Amino acid sequence: MSPVMRPSGGTSSAKSAPVTKPATTRGRTNLGTRGRPGGRVRVRGARRIVARDLPTFSRQMAAMLSAGMSIVAAIETLEEQAATPSFRMVLGEIRRSIENGAAFSEALEPIPEVFDELYVNMVRSGERSGQFAETMQRISELLEANAKLRRKVRSAMTYPIVVLSLALVIATGMILFIVPVFSQMYEDFGGALPGPTQFLVNLSHGAKKYGLFVLPTIVAAVYLFNRWRKTDNGALVMDRFYLRAPVVGVLVQKVAIARFSRTLGQLVKSGVPILSALEIVSKACGNRVIGAAIMAARTGVERGDPISAGLAGKDCIPSILVRMLAAGEKTGKIDDMLENIADTFDDEVEAMLASLTSMIEPMLMVLLGVIIGSIVVCMFLPIFKMGELVSS
Repeated sequence: MSPVMRPSGGTSSAKSAPVTKPATTRGRTNLGTRGRPGGRVRVRGARRIVARDLPTFSRQMAAMLSAGMSIVAAIETLEEQAATPSFRMVLGEIRRSIENGAAFSEALEPIPEVFDELYVNMVRSGERSGQFAETMQRISELLEANAKLRRKVRSAMTYPIVVLSLALVIATGMILFIVPVFSQMYEDFGGALPGPTQFLVNLSHGAKKYGLFVLPTIVAAVYLFNRWRKTDNGALVMDRFYLRAPVVGVLVQKVAIARFSRTLGQLVKSGVPILSALEIVSKACGNRVIGAAIMAARTGVERGDPISAGLAGKDCIPSILVRMLAAGEKTGKIDDMLENIADTFDDEVEAMLASLTSMIEPMLMVLLGVIIGSIVVCMFLPIFKMGELVSS
């Protein structure tokens, strides 16, 4: 059995004697959650915990372990300070598991929605290498870098989504409530309405008449689409579509490659075996098409080929990644090269997001003006012929 960190250890850098985990430790939980097969649990608000609490937890754990605190004392301190009730209960369960003799990595395994395979494997490698505090610091840096990248993308996408939603709400309100007023006024004058105005009036009447049927249909279609998108086949199709989409496809590729490079670099630096690291990072890169290319490269690595050779020739893998990775493999500094690759693609993503934002803003303003302006013109078009309508 491999050495693990004992819960009562004095510092994080010393190896300790093997311990035997009681059979009742794994899967024991009292998180107020619904259990899953194999002792795994579903934690309420797991996504929020991963996004907001986990990077801070990892960084604080690294600081306290470096200062010489034991794992149990560090977790107990963070448990008392946790602002999220669900995360506080998660930390309490981890602490109890460690007090019963489990290694820290073993205590994390029953909670995969918070501590995924990547996190657990890096922790296990830190336990085995005796560099637990350093590994926790690497984990916090990785989580914070990924969170920063997500925030950049989300921030860039928020503005167009808000503007388009606003345009849709305004257009819907005008069609449902303003167009009927003008329609009634035009009917009092009699005469034929211009084609665009008549189309808008018909659209307004149709929306009022069939709205109660159309809205549930749209909601059901969106629900079924989301269900399909979460299936293996649906996720693969959508990831392939994202990569091939104009402009957005390049951005999606760069984000996935940055995540792949940084994650693999941290795994290699933490001492995770390269085959296990490639399998983990194929699931963590965020795109199944690129993940499949990474798994194909893993097959080549099993035969003794370098990673760069396995990634070469893949349409979803940029050639610059292959060349830089090959250079790192030749010098024996693959982890440093992967960090450089990640920094390079992070910078490219940031520059591309800034460029897209500056382009999207005026385009959205024009689109908003066209939508609202077209409705206004259609409503007032008959006014230009008001004299003809009155005389008739």
